Amino acid sequence: MRLWPRTLGAQLIVVITVAVLLSNVAVALWFELGSERLNENDLTERMLDRAASISTMMGSIPPKARTQATEALEGRLWRFRIVTGQYVAQPMTSDETKLAVRLRAMLPEKSAKLPVAVHFRPWKGDRDPGHQSVEATIAIEMTLPVVRNTQLVATFIRPLGPPWPIEMTVAALVAVLVASVAGAYIARRVARPLSKLANAAAIATQGETAPRVPEEGPEDVRHAAEAFNAMMDQVSRTLESQRHLLSAVGHDLRTPITAMRINIEFVEDSELRERLQKNLDELQDLTESVLSTVKGAGGEARRQIDLASLVESVCADLDDLGEPVTWAGHDPAPLSCRANEIRRAVRNLVENAVSYGKCAQVSMRDAPGAYEVVIDDEGPGIPPEDRTRVFEPFVRLEGSRNLETGGTGLGLTLVKAIAEGHGGKITLDDRPGGGLRAVLHLPRRAAGTTEPRIAKEAL
Repeated sequence: MRLWPRTLGAQLIVVITVAVLLSNVAVALWFELGSERLNENDLTERMLDRAASISTMMGSIPPKARTQATEALEGRLWRFRIVTGQYVAQPMTSDETKLAVRLRAMLPEKSAKLPVAVHFRPWKGDRDPGHQSVEATIAIEMTLPVVRNTQLVATFIRPLGPPWPIEMTVAALVAVLVASVAGAYIARRVARPLSKLANAAAIATQGETAPRVPEEGPEDVRHAAEAFNAMMDQVSRTLESQRHLLSAVGHDLRTPITAMRINIEFVEDSELRERLQKNLDELQDLTESVLSTVKGAGGEARRQIDLASLVESVCADLDDLGEPVTWAGHDPAPLSCRANEIRRAVRNLVENAVSYGKCAQVSMRDAPGAYEVVIDDEGPGIPPEDRTRVFEPFVRLEGSRNLETGGTGLGLTLVKAIAEGHGGKITLDDRPGGGLRAVLHLPRRAAGTTEPRIAKEAL
């Protein structure tokens, strides 16, 4: 199957070409075999008739002239000789017997009781240089009576069958050529729109605005393109409405929170004022987290960065704050992405490792067609049954509702949204030696893009 083409267009061309070729070969064989059977019957009839006629003629000429007569009758495919003496019968096969019966029926009645035999002999060519050479595999040797105790041995050399008709070969080649051109035309009309549709869908999965798909080709393909364009228009309108709504909600929430902070300053009870301030801080953090999560996989344009430098800058920032973060270093890693989103995702993973696993050991590794950012910690890890659930919004494995110990439950949700928005993924696994290992998998090339140039951007 390695030789089987992968694209729809190439597969259509191959299938149509092979189908036409096989049909032409089948028709050619059918007519060739039918013609060969007709030619075989005609050739056999003419061979037996000539052998019987010459045997009858030999009985009517003087014995001394028979040898000269046989030499005169010989040709490229016939050999004759006169044998005198009593005939010694040799066993014959069923096919040879059938020919012998047909040959006896062609002889005069006076020769009906004399021996007639037919034998198939392998042809090894003539030793006599006076005879023309004939390419053959078999010769038919017929022994017929001339007079009593005199027999004519007539040998007919069956030449090799004719070569494959050149006309049929040319016709098959022309048919294959025409079918290939037709297949290429159909493949272009079908495969090209489908390819554009697939590329547009792949770009949409990266969180970017997909180009409109040309509404062309066969009716089914055209309807698919129309449906895709309508869907993308609806998705764009929905996302735009969502952004406007979130912007308004964010503004409306921040305004009363700010007012409440001002009013709290007039509360004389310090203990009550501190509790209210803490509740407002939690409300502020929750609001910002929700807005960041919903907007996490869209809006920002892609640009070329050095992923290794970005991860290193995140680790350096946290290290400057006194957090136990280490960076293993990596060669330049060019990547086309939404840099602020990737920075946010890496920072969330590193901060989670510090908060729940005592430290964060950050490294990068190369994977086929992708980069992987690896964050190890030395904490208790996450049970396997909870490693899918932690990516759901507001899920916190820590039992309390305290933001200082359990967070908002949106950090990993945001990381997952960012990773999938770049065509990647986030996985959680046990770290060798204990702890949790988080791996952020990011493809090096976005769908529908070309290979990025190696560049390093200051972050």
